[in-house]
Amino acid sequence: MSKQILSQLNGAVQSVPKKELFDLPEKVLQFGTGALLSGLPDYYIDKANKLGIFNGRIVVVKSTDTGDIDAYETQDGLFTHCVRGISQQKVTEEYIINASISRVLSAKSQWQLVLECAANPEMQIIVSNTTEVGIVLVENDRIKGNPPVSFPAKLLAFLYERYKIFRGDVTKGMIIIPTELITDNGVRLQSIVMELAHLNNFEYSFIDWLENANCFCNSLVDRIVPGKLFAAQQKETEAKLGYTDELMIMSEVYSLWVIESADPHVIEILSFAKADETVLIAPGIQKHRELKLRLLNGSHSFSCGLAYLAGFETVKEAMDDKWMGSFIRELIFHEIAPCLNNELISETDAIEFSEKLIDRLCNPFLDHKWISISLHYTHKMKMRNVPLLQKHFEHDLYVPGMMAMGFAAYLLFMKCAPGESGTYYGELNGVAYPVQDERAGYFHQLWNDNTPAEVVKKALSNENLWDDDLTTLPGFDFAVQNYLDSMIERGVSATLKDYQFNREKAESE
Repeated sequence: MSKQILSQLNGAVQSVPKKELFDLPEKVLQFGTGALLSGLPDYYIDKANKLGIFNGRIVVVKSTDTGDIDAYETQDGLFTHCVRGISQQKVTEEYIINASISRVLSAKSQWQLVLECAANPEMQIIVSNTTEVGIVLVENDRIKGNPPVSFPAKLLAFLYERYKIFRGDVTKGMIIIPTELITDNGVRLQSIVMELAHLNNFEYSFIDWLENANCFCNSLVDRIVPGKLFAAQQKETEAKLGYTDELMIMSEVYSLWVIESADPHVIEILSFAKADETVLIAPGIQKHRELKLRLLNGSHSFSCGLAYLAGFETVKEAMDDKWMGSFIRELIFHEIAPCLNNELISETDAIEFSEKLIDRLCNPFLDHKWISISLHYTHKMKMRNVPLLQKHFEHDLYVPGMMAMGFAAYLLFMKCAPGESGTYYGELNGVAYPVQDERAGYFHQLWNDNTPAEVVKKALSNENLWDDDLTTLPGFDFAVQNYLDSMIERGVSATLKDYQFNREKAESE
């Protein structure tokens, strides 16, 4: 892949950049080279540029010298984006050559070049994805380091450089959009940057400029971007397209980027949003966060232990099975979605999101493993699903059977013992699986010292786990215990099949 081959393509690529796009000015500084950034912000900016809307390219800052820097230079910043999945229940594939990236700089060895970007008057936007651990306060970080260690300190150093160059011009502030998957990511990043500015004794005039001339926007991103293709898929795709590409990535079709702002200046600068209706600039993002957290993430967590213990390795395998696929669909539409009807989220909102979600879960191109979803299982159940249970019982006293079964499977999945390395392992059909959970030790002891009925009672009533006593939810503990007993005595698959069979039979009568 390079600029030279663009005129020689065989027609398999649907979106190819024109040569004038390579002359667009640099408007965006991006901290991070991860797949999510390539498949979401870079995707939108490339699309806008091709439509003549945004007309700006990206300077990418990489934290290390290794990896993709050489490939980006060799390929003139170009990479192929394979968009594959299900849309409106139909398989779809699209190939895009993304030309949004102007150059990639190493923070480690080219920090001065990064700082020089601060002198560019057309540079207006900073985007980041440094993972959730990237937005942290390192109090002793040296702002004058070459470079500073933490991302917030690097950001502060860049902003201070810009402040000095433009002598505090309030029109030269930046719009900063973190995409890290933490709540109120913009607010959190701003608070850390401000605290670092005070810790480093910056002059008051800069701190005032930092606070008032720059906009830190909360944002929410939602797109599964596995990144690199498997070797066989890569080879097959390259043969189809007629060229090789070290930077090729794959993503699902669905995409959403919600940026929180009501500022007309921010809306004007983020003009790339006009290129796609799935980029939303809105006064609040709580609605979209709730839809994603409860329907996508919540259904994953309620289904995870059940699907894995029933013998399914991936989400796609589970969706293809009559009983497990039906369980997940009905869980989403009949138990989770009704809990979301409030002043922010309408019934229509929940149904529309759920319908798109089913397409995403059925994506034949994604290899989304249940064992990966089980990471930090207890925390996910607490944050995603306990509020759903509480919401359900606020409005209805009947026990949500699929939520109860999912909870029982979670408890069974957490039956584990320590291995030689200190990692805890459960066992399925004589094969060990890792239980990567901060509460694994607690559950090992709980299962070791108690009967299944006592496990249910003590686990559900443990307010240290849930910040609530779940045995106070009428009939919930009894239902969880019945499902757990059945799973132990008859097997997870048989319990699931009987539940779904009886449910379908009752609905048909």
